[in-house]
Amino acid sequence: MDCCSFSSSLSLSLSLMLKPRPPLMTINYNGNSQWRKRKKKMHCLLQVSAISYQNFIHFALNETKRHTLLLPSPLQEKYGSMIAMDEQTRLEMLSFETPKIRLLRSMSIEGEAMQVLDFAAFPKPEFDLPIFCGNFFTTANMNIVVLDLNPLHDVTSRRDYKEKYYDHLLPLGLKYTELLPWGGKLTSESIKFFSPIVIWTKFSSSNSKHEVLYSAFMEYYKAWLELMEQAVEDTDPSQITCNLEAQHRYLTWRAEKDPGHGVLKRLIGEKLAKDLLRNFLFSGIDELGSKTFLDYFPEYSIEDGTINEKRSIIGKGFENRPWDKNGEFIGNDLRN
Repeated sequence: MDCCSFSSSLSLSLSLMLKPRPPLMTINYNGNSQWRKRKKKMHCLLQVSAISYQNFIHFALNETKRHTLLLPSPLQEKYGSMIAMDEQTRLEMLSFETPKIRLLRSMSIEGEAMQVLDFAAFPKPEFDLPIFCGNFFTTANMNIVVLDLNPLHDVTSRRDYKEKYYDHLLPLGLKYTELLPWGGKLTSESIKFFSPIVIWTKFSSSNSKHEVLYSAFMEYYKAWLELMEQAVEDTDPSQITCNLEAQHRYLTWRAEKDPGHGVLKRLIGEKLAKDLLRNFLFSGIDELGSKTFLDYFPEYSIEDGTINEKRSIIGKGFENRPWDKNGEFIGNDLRN
């Protein structure tokens, strides 16, 4: 998602997995060596193929139908499925809308070397609901996970927002942040888009860990759906405008700095990757507002007026969880 550690891990994994395949029969091995290598490769592939995020998607869609009317999004006509340039990896996109959800969408990537799920739910501007976010990246040896109810408004300065949406969810957050510990350094810029119950973690592939992750996804999504069901539509035009701009700012950041760009670029090429990011994964940038990335984040401007490609320019990062058990931000007390 929006973090330096996530991005660097993702880039390293992709560079190893998607590098050009060597020509066949370039090296002669004896039979035993060939078998050992083939057996090791088969073991890795079996580990990855044993993990599927389809059950996450099926659960989310079925659970959504229990709470509201789920309708296909117009985006579904353009974004369905595609095969990557390696002719083996498949990308599947689904998109829906409901009376309170502007866009509910998922993108799954399934290949020999990796399994990926990017699942999100964006509320309509008339509701100040958090944005549901689940980003999961799996290889044979590693998992990178971000799961959160991303706050639409700042939970440190907006105490009312924290109390409204997060205080009663803190026990749920504590439960899973103990089972899925903090995953390493997270940039200051990223922290602004996360809530006190965010799960940011990395772990070695295992059935038990994936069962915990699935359980966390189910409970977090159920919690979000309950918030959605209870949400009351804002009628104050100024509040709706505030909600709209907050979501547009989030979308603008994600489309520009999301580390998934590197994955997509290697799989489907730069042009399609940018289109998928801007017009599907973070659809709404062109419809919800006219501000640019540098309007929201002028600190990323460089001398020629273009955007600094670094994911973090502030330099401060958080090696440990920057919230206490009460959801209070203690990051200012932590070292860089």
